[in-house]
Amino acid sequence: MRYEYTTFGTCSRKIFFDIDGDRISNVSFEGGCNGNLKAVSKLVDGMTVEQIEAYLKGNTCGPRPTSCADQLARAVREAYDKTSGKAE
Repeated sequence: MRYEYTTFGTCSRKIFFDIDGDRISNVSFEGGCNGNLKAVSKLVDGMTVEQIEAYLKGNTCGPRPTSCADQLARAVREAYDKTSGKAE
């Protein structure tokens, strides 16, 4: 299933990815640091939600309390919770 997440507090505006169970693939960002985000997208391709959270959750960018990587961790968790019926 294709998922779209609107970011907050970052240069990127949206994150797009496919979720199949707990596996994430085809990640792309709208806006942000193009080269870095292409690299992040390649690195997380095929990872589980838990793996992405373990690597990226809590990463910050400069003085900001979040980053594009942190937003990706939040996005995949939100998508997983919604698609697996765990959302409140």
